[in-house]
Amino acid sequence: MEYISNFVKERPAIAVVVALVVGILLGLIWAWGIQPVQWIDQPIDKLRADLRLDYLRMTVDSYRVNLDDDLAIRRFQQLGPYAYDTFQELKAAPGKIDPVVLEIFEQKMFVAGLLTPQPPEPASSPSIWSWFLWVAIIALLLVGLAFGFYLFRGSRRPGAPLTAAQQAAEVTRSVEKTDYSATSQVPPVAQYVTTYVIGDDLFDDSFSIDAQSGEFLGECGVGISETIGVGDPKKVTAFEVWMFDKNDIQTVTKVLMSAHAFKDSNFRAKLESKGEMFLLEQQKQIMLETQTLQMVVTVIDAQYGQGQLPDQSYFERVTLELAIWSK
Repeated sequence: MEYISNFVKERPAIAVVVALVVGILLGLIWAWGIQPVQWIDQPIDKLRADLRLDYLRMTVDSYRVNLDDDLAIRRFQQLGPYAYDTFQELKAAPGKIDPVVLEIFEQKMFVAGLLTPQPPEPASSPSIWSWFLWVAIIALLLVGLAFGFYLFRGSRRPGAPLTAAQQAAEVTRSVEKTDYSATSQVPPVAQYVTTYVIGDDLFDDSFSIDAQSGEFLGECGVGISETIGVGDPKKVTAFEVWMFDKNDIQTVTKVLMSAHAFKDSNFRAKLESKGEMFLLEQQKQIMLETQTLQMVVTVIDAQYGQGQLPDQSYFERVTLELAIWSK
């Protein structure tokens, strides 16, 4: 899941194409395999040969009862190019149909000009749109297979440099989470670690908070709140951590700021509307509380970037641990 999340962040355009291809493929599988179209009220000439014969038997029997020439002709015409051959089959095996009625019916249809052999319909060649549709489906299948292989077997060649999101994922995997049970504390219901590395301009991690029973309790996450300077990559000077409680009416947010931003009145004025502000320092803990949840954010690691911007104004790397308890 982490790999997929990083892939989406690094290559959003490719992710959109993959989602489109997968969506179309799933739609085709559903429409043709799981829940195909059910045809009703088909034209008579589109039925199977045995059903066309049954239809003609009923038409002749109906004519025996009501002797309505116009109605019989209209019904017979619905057999289309199969009318003559179907009638010949009926004559060869009339079953319980009165031969006299069948002969009268035949005369009526002959006079109406409907009992003449019909030349077989030429086989219709697929239209250009049919060819286009099949070519598009095959192309989508190939693209989907190619992207699926690329996505799940790994896009990075051996020896190629890691992207910022991949570096962050490796750091996160290497972090040992706090063992709260070792300090006689109740273990949290959920515990996550997330890492930001400069260059991950789309950094925005979110996590589901679930009880041990599987009940959904809420969500939490970390994202970029403010940057400083210009150019790429973005220079992040503040993050926001948030927690949503399904039993509360609002999302609680705290802002974690660099030392420069924390002291700068302009940054403080700009960010104070987002939530309570804190200086982001290594090993510092910040608490967020809602009606039924409590989250402790621990700064595992914080490293500032070096450059032409003011000292301690943007982060090179930040690792946070989010531990959540039910109150």
